[in-house]
Amino acid sequence: MSYPTFSLFTGAGGLDIGLEKAGFEVRACVEIDDDCRRTLQTNTKRMRWGNKVRFFRDINEITANDLLQAAKLLPGEAYLLAGGPPCQSFSTAGNRQSIRDPRGSLLYKYVEMVGDTRPRFFVFENVRGILSAAIKHRPLKKRGPSYPPLEPEEELGSLLKQVILPLFRDELGYEVVFGLVSAADYGVPQDRQRVLFIGSRDRELGTEPYARKGIEMPIKFLLPPTHNRKGKNGLPTWKTLGDALEGLHDPKPEYTPYSPARKQVFELIPPGHNWRYIRDNFDDEFTQKVMGGAYSSSGGRVGFWRRLSFDKHCPTLVTSPTQKATGLCHPIETRPLSVREYARIQQFSDEYEFAGTTASKYRQIGNAVPIGLSHYVGKRLIEIIETDSTEDKSAFASVI
Repeated sequence: MSYPTFSLFTGAGGLDIGLEKAGFEVRACVEIDDDCRRTLQTNTKRMRWGNKVRFFRDINEITANDLLQAAKLLPGEAYLLAGGPPCQSFSTAGNRQSIRDPRGSLLYKYVEMVGDTRPRFFVFENVRGILSAAIKHRPLKKRGPSYPPLEPEEELGSLLKQVILPLFRDELGYEVVFGLVSAADYGVPQDRQRVLFIGSRDRELGTEPYARKGIEMPIKFLLPPTHNRKGKNGLPTWKTLGDALEGLHDPKPEYTPYSPARKQVFELIPPGHNWRYIRDNFDDEFTQKVMGGAYSSSGGRVGFWRRLSFDKHCPTLVTSPTQKATGLCHPIETRPLSVREYARIQQFSDEYEFAGTTASKYRQIGNAVPIGLSHYVGKRLIEIIETDSTEDKSAFASVI
């Protein structure tokens, strides 16, 4: 059976590949980035898209009717609308301009598309910062007893409580389960933490018992993990970087090289270590020199001078593996992870091609949803779709 789907903010296609593997059928996608579009169009056969998918460029220049016509569907006939608006404005890094940033305002466009196409389900993916983002940003240095009290819109979490949930639940009438998940809990060799919102038009997620008790249904009740960091509860342990790269043939790795000075420092660090190895094994003067301004900062330094280990999971892939605070140095070779290694960790096939410069390829892969995570989400939704018994559909909440 076909389960027609719309894809917004498609990027390099990680979310869509996993959903297609689960059984959904993407019929129209929207992606403004030229390199991402070239990547998608280059790989249409690998994604089983062929010529059946209609590509749209700018979501601000199309309507829901454009998507429906391209997919030959009426409102309410699509099974799924999936995607995550650009996440920089919600990130815990940077200025966090939230919905006042033009990228943040794309949240409203996503909601508009859900409301006008009325899919049976939606999947909304974003960074963890969206849970604590404020509608109106006030820098931390301007908070506290010396400053005026926070306005309701400046409270941390106001975006979620005052905008996102009211839009999905009250205005659109969708049942919503949301929460922070790690891709590593679902067989991805990367501790990539992302927020998922999953909505059901027909209230098929089983949240009613929780709602009656005035609490949120945990997303891990809808998406029970398949792996555990320490192998608890009879689950296999998290996959490692070695698992991800096993058998990879990458004789001429594509990467952005370190400067000679950075390479010299990285050569001092064994696999699985970071700046602390320098602190513990070299004098303070040398540590201050290599750490620069970060030497006197507190917290948030785990990524400085980090060399990965084949025996451990990979941390979150960022859009560039050469940034000082988020280093992703290869375990053995003194270089960043290559483009193809990046792709393996995000679970793209070795045949999947990425368009653009090396920097663009890193960005496309680093922004993607890991395929294993999207595949699992897709499978869970199809299990719900194909379950006829109302009793079974509410079984997720039967333990309370």
